[in-house]
Amino acid sequence: MPAPPTAGRSVLRASPALPWRALALLLCALCTGCAVVDFEQRRWIFQPTDNTWAPGVAAAAGMQDVWIEHVSAHAPDRGEAVRLHALWLGQADPAAPVLLFLHGVRWDVHASAPRMRQLHAHGFAVLAVDYRGFGRSTDTMPSETLVAEDARAAWDWLARAHPQARRFIYGHSLGAAIAVRLAHEVQDEAGLVLDGAFTSLVDVFRSWRWGWLPVGWMITQRFDAAARIAQVGSPVLLVHARDDTMVAPRLGSALYERALPPKRFVLVDGAVHEDTGVVGAAAIGRALRELFGPGGWPATAPSAAPAPLPPLPAPHTPSPTTARG
Repeated sequence: MPAPPTAGRSVLRASPALPWRALALLLCALCTGCAVVDFEQRRWIFQPTDNTWAPGVAAAAGMQDVWIEHVSAHAPDRGEAVRLHALWLGQADPAAPVLLFLHGVRWDVHASAPRMRQLHAHGFAVLAVDYRGFGRSTDTMPSETLVAEDARAAWDWLARAHPQARRFIYGHSLGAAIAVRLAHEVQDEAGLVLDGAFTSLVDVFRSWRWGWLPVGWMITQRFDAAARIAQVGSPVLLVHARDDTMVAPRLGSALYERALPPKRFVLVDGAVHEDTGVVGAAAIGRALRELFGPGGWPATAPSAAPAPLPPLPAPHTPSPTTARG
């Protein structure tokens, strides 16, 4: 039969460790819940896959497979060997500038092959890398910290393979935030090129239909490019599609406002998130020459400001003029 109330109270008094054990169990449950939320966020944000995009496979024909190996210094992969798959598209001219291409979410590196060829047409030798969890790279769930580590490993590979070349960093979409972080951490880049960039992932969420929901504090993968862009020491070119429905152009414009000169903003009329390189090829080529000069050296041309755009839902707003495609 059940114990009388007095007996129950005496047990608690006789075992002072029980409340602490209960608290420890509660904290473990909360931590487990947070870990699950973090894991699912990472899966939702990155959408890592070994699937490829058929047109990208065709565009990658003739490119060279490259393998980049490093040992992770960050949890949960700390101390583990990492193997990254990359594609290399070289130039006939050994003095050509080289560019590290950092892609966005979903698909593997082959989906970046058309953009690699567009950049190749502008005179760059291009290395595009798959982060962990993508394509043939080490199969583990990526995170903001881990993809930054992978980007740095690819950058170090370029430095070893092409020590005399001028080296540039390029990022598209989520890859733009990774590119800003890399350029913030290194000192030897000749320039930074961003396509479809944003201020932070929290701001991207706020720009969507359900952005009024107070869930920003729950986002573990912040990708706060706005906090880092002013510490980038090289010239910055930002490209954005005027009709981008995935990343609002005003977010790219706000990031531009935080960057230090020399800088340029190219708003491509008639383009969407996926095709700025095609629709805006002429304008992008002009901006590359004017900003970086012949052979990729920084030029002294004045920076162009972005076009007038609707105000941000977040605090910062862009400035008034444009560089059109």
